[in-house]
Amino acid sequence: MTCPYCNAPDTRVIDSRPASEGGAIRRRRECENCGRRFTTYERAQVEPLMVLKRSGRKETFNPEKLLRGLLLACEKRPVDTEALQRFAYSFEDNVDTAEITSEEIGLKALAFLREQDPVAYIRFASVYREFNSVENFIDEIRRLEQREGKAQGRHAKRRAPQS
Repeated sequence: MTCPYCNAPDTRVIDSRPASEGGAIRRRRECENCGRRFTTYERAQVEPLMVLKRSGRKETFNPEKLLRGLLLACEKRPVDTEALQRFAYSFEDNVDTAEITSEEIGLKALAFLREQDPVAYIRFASVYREFNSVENFIDEIRRLEQREGKAQGRHAKRRAPQS
C-alpha cells in the first residue's frame, strides 16, 4: 500500500481487525519512509450479474424485471407472492457465474413456475417461447402433463407398500 503522505511504496500493517460487522477489515498502517500512520479498509467488491440478451447486448440483471414477468404469469392464480419475490431477489445468489444468458434465466423461471402452478407455467412459457399458434399451447400442455404423469408415477412407486 502506498503512503498517502509521502507516496512511498512500502508501508507495514500494525493492526488488523474486523469492521462494519465483518463486512470489511480495518488495517492500521505505518509508512516505513516517513513514519506516519494511516488507516485503510478492505472490502469485497461484488460484480453485478450480467445478462446476455438474444440480440447479443449485455445488461445488468434486474430482479424487478424477473419479478414483473413472474407476477404477470401468476396473475389471479393461487401462487404465493412472497415465493415469487424470494425467487427473483435470490436469483443472483444461486448463479455461479458472472454472466448468464436470458435463455438460462427463462429456463430457471420455467422450472420454478412448473413447481408452483401449471397455468402460470404455461402463461410464462407462451411469452418466453413466443407461442404463435394454438398448437404451440397444446404441445406445451401435453409435455407438462407427461412430466407430471411421470413424476406422479415415481411418487406412487415410492409409496407402494412392500409385501
